[in-house]
Amino acid sequence: MGQHTAGRGTTTFSAAERNYAIVTAAYWGFTLTDGALRMLVLLHFYKLGYSPFTLAFLFLLYEAAGVAANLIGGWLATRYGIARMLTVGLVTQIIGFTLLSMLDPAWTAAMSVAWVVVAQGICGVAKDLTKTASKSAIKVTAAQANEQGAGQLFKWVAWFTGSKNAMKGVGFFLGGLLLDALGFAHALWAMAGLLALVLVGVVASLPPMMGKAKASKSAKELFAKNAGINALAAARVALFGARDVWFVVGVPVFLYAQGWTFTMVGGFLAAWTIGYGLVQALAPNIVKRSADGLSHEVPAARWWSAALALVPVALAAAVLADVPHLQWVVVGGLGLFGFAFAVNSSVHSYLVLAYAGSEKAAEDVGFYYAANALGRFFGTLMSGLLYQWGGLLYALLGSAAMLVLCWAATLRLPRTAGG
Repeated sequence: MGQHTAGRGTTTFSAAERNYAIVTAAYWGFTLTDGALRMLVLLHFYKLGYSPFTLAFLFLLYEAAGVAANLIGGWLATRYGIARMLTVGLVTQIIGFTLLSMLDPAWTAAMSVAWVVVAQGICGVAKDLTKTASKSAIKVTAAQANEQGAGQLFKWVAWFTGSKNAMKGVGFFLGGLLLDALGFAHALWAMAGLLALVLVGVVASLPPMMGKAKASKSAKELFAKNAGINALAAARVALFGARDVWFVVGVPVFLYAQGWTFTMVGGFLAAWTIGYGLVQALAPNIVKRSADGLSHEVPAARWWSAALALVPVALAAAVLADVPHLQWVVVGGLGLFGFAFAVNSSVHSYLVLAYAGSEKAAEDVGFYYAANALGRFFGTLMSGLLYQWGGLLYALLGSAAMLVLCWAATLRLPRTAGG
């Protein structure tokens, strides 16, 4: 009897590892095309002469759509299964790419912007449906594996998040390469074809009812999260707003204005994102872990957010003083920012799953990533506005202010899972 139980346990663990690997690979494919899409749109329309604010505006519905997509996607994944929502996310992205490829150069500027904003909105829905389903799958597969408690969960989350962002960096480079080699429309068709292959793999490999549970019956129940998730959501809004307020428009436009080519800008952002992803994957080796999964990790979230706030403050002082070789000071500062930001993001991504209940993990994760999307939306909007008003200096000051708010939110994080 004991041998049978052990064998059954081994089988369960192997199935969980298999599902984790499939979900991770599927999200890699999705993220590769999502990163390429950002570079395609940014570089294509900057080349056409669009202003910094207009460039930011092109991404606004993309980010705004993610708020609703995460909330609804988490509920739908709980009700209908995570694998089904992952499938819906991939199909939606293919539709968004197809619509973007239909953009006609003969259209007016207003019509072109409207078309791109709507198509980007569809891609934003796709991204966050896919992200919520994928992150929720980690909680479910870790619980099925019945591994070594919180430590194993942190490792799985960190590897998933870090490898995803490294793939996004490769996508930045791929976007520039495809734009040069194939042009805007053909690049989008190639990316849609890649996603179609990923979709076939997901449908053929994942159990469709994975993660299915009893979903919330009302909006009040859906929004009634525990104190830990609420505090993390507030911190997440500020954290990702602080990144995007100078990263989305400010950094690429600043470097291009310093004489960098599109290839140099895209290559640098790709390298930065890959490095950022690698640091995320290594976060469990950087942050001291605890047996209960919270007593060391919560103080780490507070300390790293405070340290991160110092970077844009120092860079703003350098810009204000107009120090020699400013572009290289900014590049070095962005490296420090990326390291500290990656650790922050990885700790947050772990903590939301530590606080989440396993039965409705998809709903909890969806709520949290809705806050993530709200932060990106606000950061994207302010990135265009602040850079247009006061250049990189204003963007950096906006980032610093948001990170102070992020740190304040982490002070409310409880050290018990039921908090």
